[in-house]
Amino acid sequence: MSSENNIVDRIEAQGTILGHPKGLFLLFFTEMWERFSYYGMRGILILYMTKMWAENGLNIAEDKASLIYGFFTGFVYFTPIIGGWLADKYLGQRKAITIGGITMFVGQLTLFAMNTQVGLAIGLVLLIIGNGFFKPNISTIVGKLYRPNDSRRDSAFSIFYMGINLGALIAPLLIGLLAENWFAVKGIDEHGKAIVLSYGFKYGFLAAAIGMAVGQIFFNLLAKKYLLEIGETPVKETRSKQEVLDANNNVSAEDKKIEKQRITVIFILTFFVIFFWAGFEQAGSSMTLYTDKFIDRTIFGWEIPTTFFQSVNPILIVLLAPIFVWFWSSKFGSKLSTPIKMSMGMILLGIGFLFMLMATYSVKVNPSGDVTQKAALIWLIMTYFFHTIGELCLSPVGLSMITKLAPVRLASLLMGVWMLSTFVANIIGGFIAAYVEKLGAATIFSSIAIFVIVLGVLMIAVSKRLSKMMHGIN
Repeated sequence: MSSENNIVDRIEAQGTILGHPKGLFLLFFTEMWERFSYYGMRGILILYMTKMWAENGLNIAEDKASLIYGFFTGFVYFTPIIGGWLADKYLGQRKAITIGGITMFVGQLTLFAMNTQVGLAIGLVLLIIGNGFFKPNISTIVGKLYRPNDSRRDSAFSIFYMGINLGALIAPLLIGLLAENWFAVKGIDEHGKAIVLSYGFKYGFLAAAIGMAVGQIFFNLLAKKYLLEIGETPVKETRSKQEVLDANNNVSAEDKKIEKQRITVIFILTFFVIFFWAGFEQAGSSMTLYTDKFIDRTIFGWEIPTTFFQSVNPILIVLLAPIFVWFWSSKFGSKLSTPIKMSMGMILLGIGFLFMLMATYSVKVNPSGDVTQKAALIWLIMTYFFHTIGELCLSPVGLSMITKLAPVRLASLLMGVWMLSTFVANIIGGFIAAYVEKLGAATIFSSIAIFVIVLGVLMIAVSKRLSKMMHGIN
């Protein structure tokens, strides 16, 4: 512990930006470009799979594409438990981040170069593997910049989360323009309206690869300066065998009990979070398809590309995150326990889906199946607004919780466990999206809303017990 405090002392001696170590902003920048790569690819993925061959798509049926999307986004969050374990045991966080970044870069290049279903499979597998090495370890390093009881930690993860969403904001806009405008072939339909004849999806994947490369170059050039030795070696190598033996001998039965209860809290909250992400991740599948078909996207005569709406959530994150940074540090916000914050996120997600339910009531379809009236854009915007507030209550707070509750030797592994919730959630979400056409959007959206609101209320009911098991960590 003394050596860890020594590193933190040296980190703090470098000075701060906005009251936080400079290393936080290097991690912010690295994560921003990785998320640019991921969300840019994700923004066009469902469209790339479902568009016709003649449109430069893969002509995969919507229900199958939704399942592929769900399994891909799910396994992206399964592999972090393996990548976290490997980093803790053998690699160290920094080496794992580099391995992950290079693997994801190659995956994006594969999607660019091979516009076939085989290319899709290879590219997605490489992205899944790369993310497993990258994702848990960069989040773990954020926590290591601070002492265990530093009150700035929740705020630090909110700032880090802004980096995630700045990349997610820029990517769908730029990659959407590349795929649906700049490299698209356009024509005129029988009504004289401009339409896209074929899309430039491959150039979107190329832009995603370039973004991944930029983040890795800067991380590897500047990590030594701003992170010092943090994350360079596996946890087991940072202490001698004698120190490990002494530490184990000095752990009392009470300390072991506290550690077990804190780990139990991580698993309990991870279980609840599965259902948050299962609903939230509909944004990339069922909500994207619904937006493409049933939302009136025309403003002042210009039809907004469907992919642009993937940027609404990150735009709101970037705008609202500073408010949450301030609020979590305020007198009132600092009194709210982690379980209460996360329960608020669940309830707000459910409220968001009620707006999508309202949208379904305003859509009109004639007997031949043609849409005669689409839903107003405001319903979709309000959904994203409430989902974003819910996300800010749950996701950065959850990342911070892991770094506070997890034993140092298991930090990256338990960060992987946290991300495992998103693995299960995305697979569930893929099945949910696949049933939209059979059950109807109104049934799906209302069911999600009711279910997550009930879970949020249940979390409030057990929050005092969970707080007690956290033993003084808020």
